[in-house]
Amino acid sequence: MLRLRGARGMPKMGISPRRNAFKRLVMAWQYSDKTKILFMNAVNGNENSHFGEIADADGVGEHGSIACGDAMKFFFKVRRAENPVDDVIIAAKYSTFGCTSAIASSEALCEIIEKGEYTPIEALKIRNEDIVKFLEGLPSQKIHCSVMGAEALEAAVADWAQKRGVDLEALGVHLESKEDEGSRLVCTCFNVTESELKRRIVELNLHTIDDVIGAIKAGGACGACQHAPGGIQDLLDAQWGVQDDAALDNVQTMKLSPYQLSKRIETVLEEDIRPMLAADGGDVEIIDIKENLIYVDLTGACATCPGASGTIQHVIEKKLRDKVDDALRVIQI
Repeated sequence: MLRLRGARGMPKMGISPRRNAFKRLVMAWQYSDKTKILFMNAVNGNENSHFGEIADADGVGEHGSIACGDAMKFFFKVRRAENPVDDVIIAAKYSTFGCTSAIASSEALCEIIEKGEYTPIEALKIRNEDIVKFLEGLPSQKIHCSVMGAEALEAAVADWAQKRGVDLEALGVHLESKEDEGSRLVCTCFNVTESELKRRIVELNLHTIDDVIGAIKAGGACGACQHAPGGIQDLLDAQWGVQDDAALDNVQTMKLSPYQLSKRIETVLEEDIRPMLAADGGDVEIIDIKENLIYVDLTGACATCPGASGTIQHVIEKKLRDKVDDALRVIQI
């Protein structure tokens, strides 16, 4: 995973020393050309990238959690008007801890805002669907990255309103985050409330637990909230109707969520694989995971070892298949 930091409390830009490996990885995903370009602009620190901070930002907002794997901090600067409501956003930047989709979504959000010359209130009309459209699509399991950007923007607008003395409620502007305050917490792993779940189920047309996990991650960690009373399945049933018994019987055979899979893989790496590689002066770095494909980069002595392919197949892949999922494949990049 690529980690970009910059804002206080957020990770700094840190890229694997093998930058070409990242380039090859991005090409392996089913991303649009636009997504790839925005991602690589950030990776390479190009001048047209929006990664970074605005020291005297008029609006700052955060969304997500580093502990959950994705987090974003959003900044914008306005051209002030006599009436604060007429302020226009002239610059936007972000810091993020996340994957290719999180970075590209952040870049897209900044471009949409700057090119649109929006007021902060007008910017609230930007939805995650607009970000996905701008990127010319995202993999279904990465839609939550676009949601993260829209949520961070709303938090930044709320910050601007407070600083500028703008009463959003008096103007008829309803912030979804305010609705979530005090709402019952359904997913404790990702801090997702009942009101947010209900809203996202309708907005994103989510019909199954897998849909919810893919879109907003809720239910994708410990899984306790999936079928608990008042949990995700109950909220889905309340919106779309009770699913048939066959669908409920599939609970026992559900695949691991991307979050659960990555955690199990990391555990096996730390406990079983890395100690073996370290004995010979080597190590392995997980670059990314796409469904059952695990992209890795061998480092240290393993990087130049003539038997590297054997290490991949007979040590790393075999151990992960034995302890996580026998459908996994490990690919060196």
